[in-house]
Amino acid sequence: MSHVLPLANGLRTDHPVPGLPFVDDSHLPLDEGPEAIEAVGRHEASGVWGRFDRNRADDGWRAFTTDPKQNSLGWSVRYRPGHGRTVLLMRDGDTSLLHSQWTGDELLFRAGGYWWNGETWYRPGQVWEPIAQDYDRRKARMAVTVTASDMLDGRADPTRAYVGKVLTFDPDETGPDNWLDHLALWAERRQEQENALELERCVVDLSSPELTGAQLIGAPEMAELGGISASTLRAYISRGNSEVPRPQAVVGGRDQWARAVADDWVEARQRSYEGVGAAMSAGDRDSLSPGAAEVRDRFAADFQHTLFDRPDVRKRWVLRQRNKESVAEIAGELSWSVAASLDRIIPTEALGAVVQRAVMADLGDYAEEAKEKGSWNLLNMTLPVGKMLVWFIRYFPGAAYATIGEIQRQANAEWGVPATDTLRVLRRDLSLDGKLTDEQRETYFALLEPHKATD
Repeated sequence: MSHVLPLANGLRTDHPVPGLPFVDDSHLPLDEGPEAIEAVGRHEASGVWGRFDRNRADDGWRAFTTDPKQNSLGWSVRYRPGHGRTVLLMRDGDTSLLHSQWTGDELLFRAGGYWWNGETWYRPGQVWEPIAQDYDRRKARMAVTVTASDMLDGRADPTRAYVGKVLTFDPDETGPDNWLDHLALWAERRQEQENALELERCVVDLSSPELTGAQLIGAPEMAELGGISASTLRAYISRGNSEVPRPQAVVGGRDQWARAVADDWVEARQRSYEGVGAAMSAGDRDSLSPGAAEVRDRFAADFQHTLFDRPDVRKRWVLRQRNKESVAEIAGELSWSVAASLDRIIPTEALGAVVQRAVMADLGDYAEEAKEKGSWNLLNMTLPVGKMLVWFIRYFPGAAYATIGEIQRQANAEWGVPATDTLRVLRRDLSLDGKLTDEQRETYFALLEPHKATD
């Protein structure tokens, strides 16, 4: 996924993004609430869309809509009581992406991803926190909020600025060099708005020691910190790879990152799947994980024995004996060696215990309700657990047989579920996976049916 960048400020925004032009948004029903904004794009015209959602974290809302006059563009709006609204002109395909970034208490994004929640500035979220299921919040050091009032010192001239029109807006055009003049015009036009947020509360930017020139680094140093070449980093950036944080500044046409952001990026790389894999495979000649290296070494010895130590096979390497049929026969022997050694790769006994506990935990979520209502059909397994059980059956049918038997025993002991009912629930849920054919499933579960006593 690529980074999402706004194109312009709406004229009625309360928090202008530095450097972006201002565009007339008077045709949008901003004062009528999020439903009205959504409705602008909610009609049958092809390629037009609108949506709004409430933000429970702060009692605010967010909305977006395709521009009714220029369908290639769209508007994104974020509102929070007491903090006003942000109105941004976007490429129409980017509005939903920004909408998803505003799901929490994020109000503003500045300086390449630094964000503000109305009280505190945080660095761009990069290091994933699995417990919170969100990016770790890391405060920007000694951050100071810069308002419109701070920036307008009387030297800017609004007569040198203009307000753009959406129909003539060029998304590829760079922002105005005299941006403070445009900010002054925006402030002047705000006097025409009722209940406009005071300029002292209109947030424009932030200032932090992290963002000073002495703390900025270029692509070569950034790449060195990340353990990649500068050309690789530039390739990532050119593809819009969102794993590389946006630069905090552009100096002399060159991207510059805050050292604190770069350090977070390095940590995120180390904690990623690839980073953990690289750490665990360090020192191996093929960069394999310890388990994979063990499998390689084990079968290398097996294959050497099959291919060289056995005279009947070794003679196949004589040129006149080397043909497609011979190679296929040897390949078949090697692949059989792997398939017959699965239990040497996967700890089936431990896996059976894990699968059993997972199935019991799933069934336990429904057991009390099923018992109360007298219907064991209410028992259920989640899809991932069901898929794991199917995999276990397909690869280790004997071990899975014992595991399912233990599940039947435990379900009966803990909740009083008859063994046949447990089996029926498992068979029903496993039919959704599709990896077992109907014949395989019926054959297997028939062997699991409890023995019926005869007179």
